[in-house]
Amino acid sequence: MPSSRRGRRRREGSRRRVRLLEPALLLLLHHGPSHAYVLLERLGEFGVEAMDASIVYRALRDMEGRGWVQSTWDEVDTQGPPRRVYRLTSEGDQALAQYTDLLAETRSHIERLLGAYRQHMREGQGDHH
Repeated sequence: MPSSRRGRRRREGSRRRVRLLEPALLLLLHHGPSHAYVLLERLGEFGVEAMDASIVYRALRDMEGRGWVQSTWDEVDTQGPPRRVYRLTSEGDQALAQYTDLLAETRSHIERLLGAYRQHMREGQGDHH
């Protein structure tokens, strides 16, 4: 594979992880309030690993600006300086529901495309088999 395609594929993988970042964060917060560093550690559960921390913090700030999450300073349960605790709001709960609907629709499109590809390959017609 030419190097330009490998570089593009790496960038596309990164964009895909960023697109999954918000619904993954919302789902993690659906389970309960959390510190950002805990959220960052748990993102791998949803295939959003190796994410730069600044991207996660920026996403949390953006979601707070949209009213999807609220944050407060935790000065009691920390060993060291106060840390922000993020909580899901009712608007965030609605956003998560919309994301899951969109992801289910996307999965359906992907399954259709993969099914058409597999059928095409089984039939063995065309130049590239």
